[in-house]
Amino acid sequence: MTWPVPPTEGFYTSELPTLQAQPVRTFLPTGYEPNYPYPLVVFFHGVAGSDEQVLRLAPRISRRNYICISLRGPQSVGMSEDGTPGFSWGDKENDPFIEEYLLRAVEQTRRCYHVHSERIYLAGVSEGAALAYRIGLTMPEKVAGVISLNGTMPMSNGGPLFRLPDVRQLRVFIGHGIANPTVPLESARRDYRLLYGAGVDVQFQPYPVANQMHPHMFRDINRWIMNKVEAEFAEFEDREDYLEGEEV
Repeated sequence: MTWPVPPTEGFYTSELPTLQAQPVRTFLPTGYEPNYPYPLVVFFHGVAGSDEQVLRLAPRISRRNYICISLRGPQSVGMSEDGTPGFSWGDKENDPFIEEYLLRAVEQTRRCYHVHSERIYLAGVSEGAALAYRIGLTMPEKVAGVISLNGTMPMSNGGPLFRLPDVRQLRVFIGHGIANPTVPLESARRDYRLLYGAGVDVQFQPYPVANQMHPHMFRDINRWIMNKVEAEFAEFEDREDYLEGEEV
């Protein structure tokens, strides 16, 4: 897919022809600038959700700062509450397929748009958060961070799926409703303590909701990502100024 002129803000749909025609939905920011390397946010929906549904969150985080894509769970679970088809990510047996799905979707997106290779974030809602954790914690060299919204980190044999010391290069944002009846707040607090204790750069933020999305979640995610981007940019400028000041 090539563009004779920069595409406009909005939602686009494509498929992965080499992977059972799996869908990839894309949100492009307003004023898309082909020369700017955008952070990429990959969304994973919750159980009985869909790629179309979860990508609606993208412009609520920012209409300008990110390219966003969403993927669809491989298992159909009937109809969702809004009358549209619902999907699930299933158990860990699906992970190899989902990892390949993710890698190919990112590769396709990077062929079409300018994405910064070191600013790829996995954002999951409820069941999708567990998947984002599983993928992010098992291959931290391929992603910059994980965003967990009303979800929890999966455990294996009673312990987290860490791959030390590599996981210490990962960033994690945990946003959780204080009255969540499905995933108790204490589960999110446990995840925070485990990640912090492992040396991960992790931020935990509770919100006065149950398992809904709170408006401040989106504001905080935007700040969390952009603070890192701005810090990296400032560090780069300082390094350039230092090198320019060196005597040859």
